[in-house]
Parts: sequence; C-alpha cells; structure tokens
Amino acid sequence: MENLIKPNYNDNVVLNVTPESAGWNHLSFKVVALKAGQTYLDPTKNNEMALVPLVGRGLCTVGEERFELTRKGVFDELPHVLYVPPGSQIFIEAQTDFQFSLGGAAAEGKYPLRLFTPAEMKREVRGGDAARRQVHHILAPPLPAERLILYEVYVPGGRWSGWPPHCHDGYNGAPYLEETYYCRFDPPYGFAMHHNYRVDSDFREVLPLRDGDLALMTQGFHSTATAPNCNMYFLNYLAGDLWDQARGTSPVEDESFTWVKDNWDKNVMTLPAFKEKKESQL
Repeated sequence: MENLIKPNYNDNVVLNVTPESAGWNHLSFKVVALKAGQTYLDPTKNNEMALVPLVGRGLCTVGEERFELTRKGVFDELPHVLYVPPGSQIFIEAQTDFQFSLGGAAAEGKYPLRLFTPAEMKREVRGGDAARRQVHHILAPPLPAERLILYEVYVPGGRWSGWPPHCHDGYNGAPYLEETYYCRFDPPYGFAMHHNYRVDSDFREVLPLRDGDLALMTQGFHSTATAPNCNMYFLNYLAGDLWDQARGTSPVEDESFTWVKDNWDKNVMTLPAFKEKKESQL
C-alpha cells in the first residue's frame, strides 16, 4: 500500500515523505527520533517549516534564537509549535530522548520565526454520536503561515473522524491540499481503519493504521474509524493551493452524508433489532 508508510525505528528519521516520494507538489513531512545527546540539522531552503514536539525535550536553535521544546506525550498535553521561515537552518539537540515532527512547503518568507503556544491554539469538539472527536488548530487561521496548515485530532475508541467524509483534491470546487496523517494510539496496540474513495471513479482504498503509521491523502473523500477502547491521536500537516488566510477555506463534503450534521442520532438502530415472539403455553 504505497499510501500507507510504516515507521523505520532503525533510523533517526523514522518517517520521511517528500513531494517526489509522494508524487505531489508541495508538502514534505518527517518524524525524527533522537536519543539524549544526539543532534539533528535540517535546512529549510525555500520552505517554511513547522516543528511539533511529540515526546521528550529538545533544544532548538535557529540563527541566534534558541527554544526549549518539551512534551510529556501526545495524549498528555498540547504542543508548542515552532514556525521557521525559508532560508533558515534548524539545529536540534535532544536533552532527553526526543521525538518530533517536521514538515514544510515552499513559501516566500512573509512570516518570521515564531513559537506558537497552546494558549493561542483554537480547540473544538466536532460532530456527535459515533463521530464525536476533538480538534486542535495548532497552526491554522488565524495563526499565520503561507501554505502550512496543522491540526491535532483526538478520536475516542469506537468513533469516527472526518465525518461526513470530505475531500480537498479539487473535486467539485474543493481546494487542492496535500495531507499527511501521523497516527498514535492509546493503548499502543490499538488500530484504526482509514477509507479513501472517489464518487466520480472506481478509486477506493482502505488503510489499516497502527501506532506510528503515516497515511497519505492523495485523492478522494476520506474518514477514519477507530477500534473500540483504542483512543486515537493523529497529526495532520496540509499544504497546497490555499495561501495565507485563505488556508481556512473548508473542504467539500460527500453530499450523501451531509444530512448527519442536522441530526447525529438519525437512523441509529435500537438494539435488540429483532424481538422473538413468545408463543402462548397451553
């Protein structure tokens, strides 16, 4: 499954996606895992980049500025997000074992180096019934960037995210955005099923997601269902044709399912679905 990428824990760069490897135009994404004392250098070149700590503590140096980034874990607290403009060098030194994500897209350099704090990030609960989940806008309008959009999503066990299914591949006037889903589970042996499909062709794929996996959204509508009792976290990086504040443009939803937003309990079966008739005893 070329759109499902498994982590390589034998390397510091656990996951690595480039526009060339994904077959798209804008978005790059990687997850880096350092042992205490190890270092990592990444030039932004012509890209704006966003660094999200996942677990541990690291010291990040960009030019003359230094930032200590720390996180107990993705299920424990919100992140600080470091935004780095094009033409910079990012140097990371792990003060403890430190895992972080780093992604980017081509930009002009409109916005300066900045550390976004949890207090600046919008939080919301979306959906209802079996599609109730929590979304954190960790780098999305009104937080500024040129192309990059970042979300963290928390999905309770047995529930769906991305419902109604939506697309951002240009279909029916949808904006064109490339997207990665980086997944973690509580407990770590949890799993989920991710569905990508089109309504104007036969394209359909189902990706089984385990802890640490990365899924690519290359086309079509998509949504994700989490196994019961297995809570899911996923980190989304997006980039595409939307620019600056237009990054807040909504995707297009599958019209077959949009009715659910008016009544999340509609068409929910009551159990037991069938009741046996009791014959009279003579």
